[in-house]
Amino acid sequence: MSTSETGQVTGTKDKDYNILWFTETCLDNVLRLETYIQDAERDGDNELAEFFRKAQSDSKKGAEMGKKLLASRLQRS
Repeated sequence: MSTSETGQVTGTKDKDYNILWFTETCLDNVLRLETYIQDAERDGDNELAEFFRKAQSDSKKGAEMGKKLLASRLQRS
């Protein structure tokens, strides 16, 4: 038995699911990193807070890219 699901069970192809997973994970990171930023700021660690802000910005960009890609693929199907 294959451990790989390619859409026969869920009706969602792996590549489409992968885009959804990636986008959701980026958005989850944005929220989680907000907590990390607040923790660093509370401890007065501006270097760490800035590091997490950069990571948060990158996660927001990834989420936007994923949403755009998914939208364009859904319009084609």
